[in-house]
Amino acid sequence: MPLELVHTASAERQKARVLSLDANGRILDWMSWQDATCLYVRDAVAWTIGSPCMTIHGGWQRSTGKQSLIELHPIVASRGRARPTALDPTPALTNAALFARDQHLCLYCGQQYGKQQLTRDHVVPISRGGKDRWVNVVTACIHCNVRKRNRTPAEAGMPLLAVPYRPSWVEHLILSNRNILADQMEFLRSHLPKRSPRLA
Repeated sequence: MPLELVHTASAERQKARVLSLDANGRILDWMSWQDATCLYVRDAVAWTIGSPCMTIHGGWQRSTGKQSLIELHPIVASRGRARPTALDPTPALTNAALFARDQHLCLYCGQQYGKQQLTRDHVVPISRGGKDRWVNVVTACIHCNVRKRNRTPAEAGMPLLAVPYRPSWVEHLILSNRNILADQMEFLRSHLPKRSPRLA
């Protein structure tokens, strides 16, 4: 019988993902409850943090007639090789990640918009040597992007409301998941860089 999530869990819990760490506690990524369950089944979980957040029903044992249960924790460290000196990976620069970094605000007019009304603006235009990198891109509404044209903010008389920055990997994980559990958020916030706006 295949593993399945207990039906009594709320819809929000079913969307929740497990925070994956290596054996040294280095934050890796989000993983699905299915992948987390595989770690438990393979006895590949080194340690966990937090109270169980999901219960998985497995198959039935012939000898006892009981169904197997696995309780998943919100933060799971897996056994295996840890890489304590690994570099903090750079999050992929996508429009969704950029808009999340800037909280869906146009960094020129300060208004908040839906993603359909937002664009990626290059502070120094690409045609003038600017790069498509985190530190040179901001969220802009369509109106402000058209108004700025192929100019720098200073040339256009449109000062930026915030300085663009590259999110840390932990900031990226917070921005990329709308269903973070309390234990996970507390753990992630404790690993944020001191300058992070997510600490505000």
